[in-house]
Amino acid sequence: MTRTVGIVGAGAAGVGAAYALDDTDFDVTIFEKSRGVCGRAATRRKHDCRYDHGANYLKDADERTVELVDDLGDDGLVAFDDPVWTFDGDGEIRESDRDPETKYTWEEGITQLAKRLLARTDATVHNQVRVERLQHGDGREHVDEKACGDQWYLTDTDGSKHGPFDALVLTPPAPQTAALLAETKWHSEHLPALREVVGAVHYRTIRSVMLHYPFEVDVPYYGLVNTDREHDIGWLSREECKRGHVPDGESLLVVQMAPHWSEEHYDDPIEETAETVAEKVATLVGDDRLTEFDWTDDQGWRYAQPNSGASEEILRRGESDGLFFAGDWVAGEGRVHLALWNGVEVGERIPETF
Repeated sequence: MTRTVGIVGAGAAGVGAAYALDDTDFDVTIFEKSRGVCGRAATRRKHDCRYDHGANYLKDADERTVELVDDLGDDGLVAFDDPVWTFDGDGEIRESDRDPETKYTWEEGITQLAKRLLARTDATVHNQVRVERLQHGDGREHVDEKACGDQWYLTDTDGSKHGPFDALVLTPPAPQTAALLAETKWHSEHLPALREVVGAVHYRTIRSVMLHYPFEVDVPYYGLVNTDREHDIGWLSREECKRGHVPDGESLLVVQMAPHWSEEHYDDPIEETAETVAEKVATLVGDDRLTEFDWTDDQGWRYAQPNSGASEEILRRGESDGLFFAGDWVAGEGRVHLALWNGVEVGERIPETF
């Protein structure tokens, strides 16, 4: 008997769940509000450059991640081990004492992670569909509540209804998932607890600013990370370290501003923001030339990284009715590989539930 699964979100967790359901008797449909896939592991193209402006790379965090990357093929794979150094609130840069880790992306960008995984599934992906409401059962009045059925339906912002689905996997950031649960019709004693635990997860806001230069930045590191959270810059990295991303002789910096700064300047015009950020970068790196970029780009990540995770025990209470949750906020830390494997683990549990 073929069953159906609806997945909200085509980020690493949603794609991981779909990947885990391949070769099962489940038809998978993914609903993604944006035009692309891979969520905050995002890639853009501009002026002959490609840049990963959200999550910058996939870590070789464990053996299964390395094996998965190898299995996806080395065509276009970019593996690099340029070091990440640290700096403090005073802008003092220190060489890292940790061994350099291997970092993965692709010449076409980190979105290849999701694209290559999806290519191995039969999942249907609907882009630019924003799910607004969830409903368990068909919504009609019944004398016997059990006669309503045990399937799920989704309604998008255009008013279109999708379903029925035997199971749903919700993968958006916790605040967006909480908003969906607030608009969920489901006669379950577990709904109040789920709304509370998901609503309690808060995210850090990050504004990414990209600065391009027609010359090479000569420094011995790929990235810099602020370790005491006292600097206005949280992270700085060089896309030219990734093969195929930046033409020779040029530099493209991805600057992710600290949450406190990002929240205060989230809606400031890019022209003003880029100049301010470039001055901070020049001071940090110690190169006055970096105030003179020739083009810029930006992206605001309102829900960039979770501050904590949610109780897995409570989240799993809805699984008997076919409601599952996955994502970095379920795993408890904002890392691509953690979101991916959390999605895989959730996907593997779905056949066991039916």
